[in-house]
Amino acid sequence: MPGLVKPTRLGHLCEMSDFQDKARSAEAAMRDVFPQTPLLRNVHLSDRFAADVWLKREDLSPVRSYKIRGALNAMRKRTEHKLFVCASAGNHAQGVAFMCRHIGVKGVIFMPVTTPQQKIQKTRMFGGSRVEIHLVGDYFDDTLAAAQDWCARSGGYFLSPFDDADVIEGQASVAVEIADQLGRSPDVVILPVGGGGMSSGVTSYFGTQSRSLFVEPKGGACLKAALAAGRPTTLSHVDTFVDGAAVGRIGERPFQLLRDTALSDVIVLSEDRICTTMIELLNVEGIVLEPAGALSVEALSEVQSQIRGKTVVCVTSGGNFDFERLPEVKERAQRYSGVKKYLILRLPQRPGALKEFLSVLGPDDDIARFEYLKKSARNFGSVLIGIETKRAENFERLFAHLEDAGFTYRDITNDETLAQFLI
Repeated sequence: MPGLVKPTRLGHLCEMSDFQDKARSAEAAMRDVFPQTPLLRNVHLSDRFAADVWLKREDLSPVRSYKIRGALNAMRKRTEHKLFVCASAGNHAQGVAFMCRHIGVKGVIFMPVTTPQQKIQKTRMFGGSRVEIHLVGDYFDDTLAAAQDWCARSGGYFLSPFDDADVIEGQASVAVEIADQLGRSPDVVILPVGGGGMSSGVTSYFGTQSRSLFVEPKGGACLKAALAAGRPTTLSHVDTFVDGAAVGRIGERPFQLLRDTALSDVIVLSEDRICTTMIELLNVEGIVLEPAGALSVEALSEVQSQIRGKTVVCVTSGGNFDFERLPEVKERAQRYSGVKKYLILRLPQRPGALKEFLSVLGPDDDIARFEYLKKSARNFGSVLIGIETKRAENFERLFAHLEDAGFTYRDITNDETLAQFLI
């Protein structure tokens, strides 16, 4: 009959309404623990992309990431448990630790050995005597397996960082706050993806009211791999630089909620490129983000033509950044931007040769590294040279002058094998 909704469609709408109710309930419960995180319009980004760009500042939560939300919602529903076990690259660990102290229960937290010290120390600080930390494995998936095995033997409750219905509901409270603060659903919401808990929760809450775009690091693009395969699949290698999103396999529950996502709505960014946004936001806005927290902002450049004139919310998922990593972040950003390069130069072993080389440098070119490697012949030596300049196009002039002067060189900046051993 005309006007009737098909049963399948009606069932979907009921499920969506039920999920929204649970997310709103979770968000209400959070007000007993922490206030809403700010939703701030960013003038710099709005002008740059000709859009109305807002940042949902999850980096300003009590644990400087959205992970406290899932932990809070799941643990408030499990009051009968007195021991919680989790595996985390850092942010989920801090959320669980915070809630263990808040509720007064014990937590055993497994973290990869490669976790930045800043995140380990903060986890200890938030949990105090209520938590104990085990550093196991170089990659998150190894840590996860160890945590689940320990939990099975100890009788604790394993709290997944993303593959848990209550955690997903808790992360969806991000969307509840966005709608409340904005007064409506945004046209576009850009979401970083690790294991998929927050991205699936926010997308499920907004439904068709907002277009969701997803962004992953190149070395951890587990959502894109799962969509291409039609099921969650384990990546053969994971780059841990973007530790908050370096997950080798998306969660089963998140994937079920995201499986209809178009591949074109998943953006994959290189780790070096993400560093340029971290540096820009730090220098221009004074905003400190971890690599995963900068994903959504960097993705704006990829969809500029699609978001022009629209209201866009970027979820800055975390700000747990160890400033000891700043030199590496700056180095990666410079190399991606083309203003820093590494060369192997064949330098004649005679008086005046170095002076000749220095004479070809331009006024904006600085030597950041100079290291003799070995003599490749009796009268020549191999030199590793790092050069910084103000504009990427300066290297075209420099290379032309080197060739005119008869110098033999090789640019190894993007040679991953050589760079791994020499730079």
